[in-house]
Parts: sequence; structure tokens; C-alpha cells
Amino acid sequence: MNVYNEVTAQPILKDLNDWKFNDNGIEKKLVFKNFSEALGFIVQVGILAEKQGHHPELFNVYNKVNIRLATHDADGLTDKDFTLAKAIEGLL
Repeated sequence: MNVYNEVTAQPILKDLNDWKFNDNGIEKKLVFKNFSEALGFIVQVGILAEKQGHHPELFNVYNKVNIRLATHDADGLTDKDFTLAKAIEGLL
């Protein structure tokens, strides 16, 4: 399993829209029109995550959703995180 650091993650992050490396993981902040759209997005992410067996940290306040991806058993950022991030991008 590849574990990425801030430097080695940068080439992959260039292909992901607005994902940032932070504390051995990647994060993205989104703003939706309202709570219903934000919640609908979270449900879609949950379905993707369940299919991949890799679960993000999701934070929601009204129309804002913050996503954090890191592989806890690797104590860092792995290919699993980038695969899920790319799938999440497909929802947007």
C-alpha cells in the first residue's frame, strides 16, 4: 500500500478539484444551495464509500460539507483515498 506525504501527493492532487493535503489526509470544502442538497450529496458519498469499503469523515452544517479522507490503518494518505476522492468528484 502506497502512503503519500504532502510532496508525493501533489501530482495526484493536481487532477482533483480543490482537494488540499492536510494532516496526512486530503480535504475538500463544499457549499450547496441549501441543507437538502448538502444532505443528498452526503448520502451519495456514503453509497460510494460503502461500495469501496473506505469511509470518509463527513462534516455538515446547513449547506456546507467538509470531507476528509485518510486511511486510518495506514496512518496516512493512500491510493484508497485518491480513488474515493475521484469517485466523489464524479458526483459534482
